[in-house]
Amino acid sequence: MTSRTVTLLDVARAAGVSKSTASDALQGSGRVAEATRDRVRAVAEELGYRPNSAARRLRRASTGAVGLHLPATATRLDYYMNLAFGAVERAQEDGLDVVLLAPSGAAGGRIASRVDGLLVIDPEAGDSAVPGLLDAGVPVVTGERYLGPSAGPSAAVVCDNAASLTALLDHVTERGARRPAVLAPSGSSAWATALRATARSWGLAHGVEVALRTVPFAATPAEAEETTRALLTADPAVDAVICAPDGSAPGVLRAAAALGRDAGTTGGGGAAAAGPPENARPTGPGLLVAACVDGPATRGAEPPVTAVDLRPAAYGRACAELLCDILADRAAPDTVRRHAWSLETRASTGSPG
Repeated sequence: MTSRTVTLLDVARAAGVSKSTASDALQGSGRVAEATRDRVRAVAEELGYRPNSAARRLRRASTGAVGLHLPATATRLDYYMNLAFGAVERAQEDGLDVVLLAPSGAAGGRIASRVDGLLVIDPEAGDSAVPGLLDAGVPVVTGERYLGPSAGPSAAVVCDNAASLTALLDHVTERGARRPAVLAPSGSSAWATALRATARSWGLAHGVEVALRTVPFAATPAEAEETTRALLTADPAVDAVICAPDGSAPGVLRAAAALGRDAGTTGGGGAAAAGPPENARPTGPGLLVAACVDGPATRGAEPPVTAVDLRPAAYGRACAELLCDILADRAAPDTVRRHAWSLETRASTGSPG
């Protein structure tokens, strides 16, 4: 082909089909054989075809945009910013803009007139805006399941949050912890609910009492530090703290240092402070520290903190991709897809980086 814009007719001729068949194949609509659909899409990719999104929106009477609803605390959390960027990047690949919705939400009818679909991330059962979003009359994909009542079907991309906390508890136990604690988030999101329930069920299954403390969903390092100091003062036998909220783990490390607990070990002795011997101070029992959400705060801490990498940018892409697939009739409106996480072990649990 020359440098001119590749048209749908070019794709149809190269694939040996009619223009209408090519259009149906690329949009995932119509009665097109799977082999033909695959051939047309392969030809379109080879030719570098890009659909005329403005014309497509006119034909479908669509807005060419999807809405993104994040928790009210999202603006100060690295996790949600990365998730949003991932969603925007994927939506743009289908010619869709992303409209960030105000945390308070809006009437469902008004939203439906502005967007083709909605992404609702970590919906709280107690968030008054969520029911209206789920019943806005457009396709909805939730990032994690909504645990409140819902009138219509919604699709979801979910993580196995019970498995991720179980992996952290198993890990600190394998590293020598005998009395773990979990700083679990408050609230009624699926993530928060799963972490609190898993801390209890893991303890029962292993015959270990897990010291469970509830902190704000978006707890700051200062709030995590205060809770950890109170916990370790009241219960010095705690030898591992798993902190859930994004970015708050450095507060746990500060509390450990202030109480003479050597982060990254379960034993005692050693010096917590670097520098000349006269500035060194003995430490008490060690403390393993881990986090439920990886990010700059955990990777850049001293020592670096073992954490669950939820791959937020990829998660945002997965949510937007599912919504794009629903809008193009490539997926059912109640589809549920899984998103994988990984455990990143570091020095805070005595593990190699």
